[in-house]
Amino acid sequence: MKLSVLFPSFISYLKVEKKYSHHTCISYENDISGFLNYCENDFEIFEVANIQSTHIRSWIVSLMTQGISNVSVNRKISALRSFYKWMLRKSYVSINPMLKILAPKKPKRLPITVQDANIGRLLEPNLISDESDNPFVEIRDTFIITLLYSTGIRRGELVNLKVDDFNLFRKEMRVVGKGNKVRSIPLTEEMVETYNTYLTGRTEAGFGSNSTLLLTAKGMPIYPRLVHQIVSRKLAPVTSLTKKSPHVLRHSFATHMLDRGADLNAIKEILGHANLAATQVYTHNSITKLKEAYRKAHPKS
Repeated sequence: MKLSVLFPSFISYLKVEKKYSHHTCISYENDISGFLNYCENDFEIFEVANIQSTHIRSWIVSLMTQGISNVSVNRKISALRSFYKWMLRKSYVSINPMLKILAPKKPKRLPITVQDANIGRLLEPNLISDESDNPFVEIRDTFIITLLYSTGIRRGELVNLKVDDFNLFRKEMRVVGKGNKVRSIPLTEEMVETYNTYLTGRTEAGFGSNSTLLLTAKGMPIYPRLVHQIVSRKLAPVTSLTKKSPHVLRHSFATHMLDRGADLNAIKEILGHANLAATQVYTHNSITKLKEAYRKAHPKS
C-alpha cells in the first residue's frame, strides 16, 4: 500500500483514538513525513512493503550528519516505531524493520531547577504582580506560577484544565495527562486560597461562566505560548537560568519535594510518569547536594 495513503490514516488514529494533543500530533506528522520524503527522494520508494531496515539506518545517518542531536533523532525513531506498530496491527505490513534498529545513546541531562531560595522570591506578591493595568491578568499570572510549582503539572495539562477539575472539599485537582491518563494531585491550603482568588478575579472580569479554567485577557482559552511567556517573564528577575520554561518549574517541584524527603513513588504518581525510571533522574540532583553538604561539614573531608 502507498505511503501517501497510510500516513494520514495513522495521524487520524493518533488524534481520534489515542487522543494525543495537537502539539504531539504535529510532532509525529513532521517526524514521519520527513522519513517518508527521504524514502521517496533518495530511494524512490512509494510502497510501504519496499522499506527495509537498511533504508531506515540510512535515514538515521543522514539526520546525524546534519547535526541533529541524539535526543531529536531518538524522538523521530520513536515516532517511526509507533507508525510501524500501528501498521502491523492493521496488517498493512507483515514484517517490522524497526526491530533491527538501535537508537543512538542519549547523553544524560540533569533537570534544570530554580534554587529553593529563588522560588521563595518568585512567589512573593510584589514579584508575581505584573505591571499590567488589567487586575485579572495579574491574578491569573500569580495563579499560573503558583499552580505550576505547587503541583508540577505540564504546560499542556495546565492549559486543558477545567473549573470542574478542582475539588475543594477533597483538596484535589484532576489532571488529564499523556495518553489521556487521569490522575489526582493534592492541593495545599495556599493553593486553594490562590485558586479562590483567581475564580473571584475571573468572575469580576466577566468570565465566570467559562468552563475552561485559564483564560486570556479577552476571555478566550489560554494557549501554551502565552503560558511560556508568562513563566519566562516571572522567572527573569529571580534566576539567571538561560532556560525559563514551565518545565523548569516542574523540575523544581520534583527536586524540592525529593530534597524534603518525599517518597519517589509518590512523586512519580503526582508527575504522571509512566515508570519510575523517568522520576529517578531527580535523585541525582539530591545526591549531588548531599555530597556537597557532606564535603563541607565532615571533619575529615
